[in-house]
Amino acid sequence: MNRNDVTEKIIGTKVSKGMKWDAIAKKVGESKEWTPALCMGQMTATPAQAKALGKLFGLTAEEQKWLQVVPYKGSLPTPVPTDPLIYRWYEIVSVYVTTIKELIHEEFGDGIMSAIDFSMDIQREPDPKGDRVNVVLSGQFLPYKTY
Repeated sequence: MNRNDVTEKIIGTKVSKGMKWDAIAKKVGESKEWTPALCMGQMTATPAQAKALGKLFGLTAEEQKWLQVVPYKGSLPTPVPTDPLIYRWYEIVSVYVTTIKELIHEEFGDGIMSAIDFSMDIQREPDPKGDRVNVVLSGQFLPYKTY
């Protein structure tokens, strides 16, 4: 048994039961954006979150413990993603990351946007030409310190 086995069980149960991330997130008590990251092995569950997921997905006590292990984050199966949706995000970052970096440094100074103190919101934005995906990423700015 490992964390990947638990992730596969969660996804399999979600599919077979027709569950939605928003409903799962409400049971866990977190956002619909953070909860899938937890369920897909990118975040660490608290004991209470692991227990809630255990009830939803029929996880054993051992499987619930795997949800509480700190994961190896940022793990994609290939260096350049091949899934079309993930690849487009990769493309967005590749094309615009220098602009994003330049604008953040111009506005805030030398530092980083935290992925630890971070939130994300994903919404459907109706548009007559075709609905749009509205993604808001919000991370705390952490300046580099001199010493």
